[in-house]
Amino acid sequence: MNHAWFVTGTDTNVGKTLVSCALLHALRARGLSAVGMKPVASGCHSTADGMRHSDAEALTAASSVSLEYAAVNPYALRAATAPHLAAQAEGVTISIDTITKTFVQLQARAEAVVVEGVGGWIVPIDATHTMADVAARLRLPVVLVVGIRLGCLNHALLTAAAIEHAGCRLAGWVANHLSNDADGALEGYVAALRERLAAPLLGEIPYMDEAHTDPAVAARCLSVETLLD
Repeated sequence: MNHAWFVTGTDTNVGKTLVSCALLHALRARGLSAVGMKPVASGCHSTADGMRHSDAEALTAASSVSLEYAAVNPYALRAATAPHLAAQAEGVTISIDTITKTFVQLQARAEAVVVEGVGGWIVPIDATHTMADVAARLRLPVVLVVGIRLGCLNHALLTAAAIEHAGCRLAGWVANHLSNDADGALEGYVAALRERLAAPLLGEIPYMDEAHTDPAVAARCLSVETLLD
């Protein structure tokens, strides 16, 4: 049986890539072949082999199946800005049909696919479509990464409502601590969201500074059994 999820966040820089890679590690630990996909990435860097993005490279490193880069990241855009603006600057049209075809190919290669979005839930990819439309077209349950900080309650609850409005199912959420909560002050945010979000909390990732961020360690904080039911 094939499994797949769409990972979104309450904002940009809340830990989507960390959680996506952690999910891949957790799935592999349960004996599943697993691959990551980053359909659209802006802020890519130029290499001898073409444009590359650190998020897609991290997903590739966390995957158990070796794939060509374009299969992981079909739209690699240079400008570090909103994807529809980066695409306009390069004369590129982001096609949900192309993303869907690539996703189907990945499903044929692995038992589990983790698709990481870009930015938040309703980030535009062209004049009329957003990443929410990508998740809806792929018919994927959604994993929401909540960056635990001031303002996250509003962001998380609004995003959950938008996911439901788009006709998608929120399969679970992950609390990712973005700062050192030595006095436990931020735990109240996690408790409030547990009371208000209908989907299960898949795990709580403690603060990791950039130099010590390790998806294999974060994977041990997640419970993926609910996703696999």
